[in-house]
Amino acid sequence: MKTVKEFPRKIRIIEGALIALRDGTKLAAKIWFPKDAHGDPVPAVIEYLPYRYQDGTAVRDALTHPYFAGHGYASVRVDMRGEGNSEGVLLGEYLKQEQDDALEIIEWVTAQAWCTGSVGIIGISWGGFNGLQIAARRPKGLKAIVSICSTDDRYADDIHYMGGAMLLDNIAWSTYMFSINTTPPDPELLGDSWREVWHRRLKSSGLWLEQWLEHQHRDEFYQHGSVCENYDDIECAVYAVGGWADGYSNSIFRLLPNMSAPCKGLIGPWAHLYPHFGAPGPAIGFLQECLRWWDHWLKGIDAGIMDEPVLRCWMQDSAPPKPQYVTRPGRWVAEDQWPSPNIQNHVFYVGENSLSAERESPAEISIQSPQTIGRAAGVWCPHSVDPDQAGDQRVEAGGSVNFDTDVLEENLEILGAPAVELKLASNRPDALIAACLNEVLPDGAVTRISYGILNLTHRESHSNPQPLAVGQPYAIRIQLNEIAHSFSAGSRIRLSLSNAYWPTVWPSPENTELILSTSNSTLTLPVRKPKESDGDLAPFPEPEGASPLAKTAIREPNSEITITEDIRSGEVVLRNWYDEGKTVYDDYDGWSVESTHEEFFSIHPDNPNSAKCDITWTEKFSRGEWEVSSRTQTVVTSTPEHVNLEAKLEAWEGSELAHVQTWHRSFRRNLV
Repeated sequence: MKTVKEFPRKIRIIEGALIALRDGTKLAAKIWFPKDAHGDPVPAVIEYLPYRYQDGTAVRDALTHPYFAGHGYASVRVDMRGEGNSEGVLLGEYLKQEQDDALEIIEWVTAQAWCTGSVGIIGISWGGFNGLQIAARRPKGLKAIVSICSTDDRYADDIHYMGGAMLLDNIAWSTYMFSINTTPPDPELLGDSWREVWHRRLKSSGLWLEQWLEHQHRDEFYQHGSVCENYDDIECAVYAVGGWADGYSNSIFRLLPNMSAPCKGLIGPWAHLYPHFGAPGPAIGFLQECLRWWDHWLKGIDAGIMDEPVLRCWMQDSAPPKPQYVTRPGRWVAEDQWPSPNIQNHVFYVGENSLSAERESPAEISIQSPQTIGRAAGVWCPHSVDPDQAGDQRVEAGGSVNFDTDVLEENLEILGAPAVELKLASNRPDALIAACLNEVLPDGAVTRISYGILNLTHRESHSNPQPLAVGQPYAIRIQLNEIAHSFSAGSRIRLSLSNAYWPTVWPSPENTELILSTSNSTLTLPVRKPKESDGDLAPFPEPEGASPLAKTAIREPNSEITITEDIRSGEVVLRNWYDEGKTVYDDYDGWSVESTHEEFFSIHPDNPNSAKCDITWTEKFSRGEWEVSSRTQTVVTSTPEHVNLEAKLEAWEGSELAHVQTWHRSFRRNLV
């Protein structure tokens, strides 16, 4: 990334600004804006997160927000209620309280002398979610948002459930929030009240996983904050951005055709990262792209951005399977509308071991996968900091049922959502199916291109699932994740089916056997014709950013990721160990932060109820002799009837135990 040290306008920083809400709670913010903005006001760009601007996102913020400020914007980074240096308690994700606070933040920002009254919101993940949700509240002054790696559907396309099957991210993500909800504000900013603020968090933030396990279907809990309930609620312009390696790219393909407000889509090869930090590469000059967006919608400057195609994405070329890529080969392509008339469905019929353009003689095939299938799937939401993407799928083939095309004579390019239609019968009332679209390379290596999962009790509804009638065949459809990929001549296309996918989703309550009838089963690919106009697309500039944050590494980050198999018992354990290191933030008077977490995901290939998730986080904050630390542990297991949850929170001020709390809960499995 190119560091930009001189900007068109000189920058002023307000550190620890306090935004007073009507209920008396004060939210902490860091604000960058042009020094002359009081005499020459500017539009504002807000990023609103729970992740602690003083340390959690400080490195990213230092590269991003001064860049906007130097180009004539006020960039406002706000800690949510109950997080970082803000007062109050955060009781859950995407609550109405969060939106209400955001409306007051916008009102406060637009009332400042340095602001013109025009506001945009930018954010990735949580900040992308709430950008959409706040836009749906239609606050005065909000003209445009940039929503990165987000979703419009909190049940069907978030960390909680995939196709009605419970994601392990539902557990893992909750442990992260469980941990950061224990962290303290900075006493230098809050003064003597810091301890009271901290203790309120410890005692009142709760264990969010309890609520998430109580809500197993798509009910009002998940409908709230899902802008797909009424896309017309959003009236401001939306730039929806994602990455193929990320867990959040599907929503872009729903927003584009359903939004009545102006909407553009951009999808690169990236994981869960801002595109100017994009990995796998190539990263792009995303801040320059954002400036074009803000200039158009917040300043009324015709930057040409709305004259360009509505969707631009990275068409990935064939690549050998790797759990981590530095770059992903491919090229930029574009469509002027979505759905695109340039894309036609191509149907492959499922044969006994084949995919072909013609139907073959019908066959019935048993699917009985070991519970360890999915061990090469990577994680649901890769960050590309560690090897967390899908590896070589040859290790999955033996426990899956595989269907291959003949060797391709020419490249086959797809853009959109592959779909699988299957006729299945189950020997149990509750079962799941996982479908992986793979490319078998000429040397035999197998790269996963896309995948989808369906809890078969959710075959007709996520709101009102129904058990399967044992032995009855059902016609089911699985929509795989959206993707852009060019299968190479000389490769084969493979569809792999399994009835387990650990540790991506929690297993079915019992071992199941599915009977697949090939006579009614197909794979449909959205085939795209290459266009000459793709070569005329203006290239993105190289990434730029402001000067890096001043910090000192006392201990460098470290990680270990291993999969072990006990040869005697057969148990397979995935262990992830992450040490974020110890960092001193030079601009905060020696403020020191360190964090570690360790994850164990274990299962026996023959026993779905051997599944266990055990995650421990530690946090430590210090300055001189002052020190606060915490440790949280979450353990989840199951029986055929229940999901069991145990958790513990311990927090210390120095060597003195300040708070301890334990949880023991059991949740009845309701077709999960």
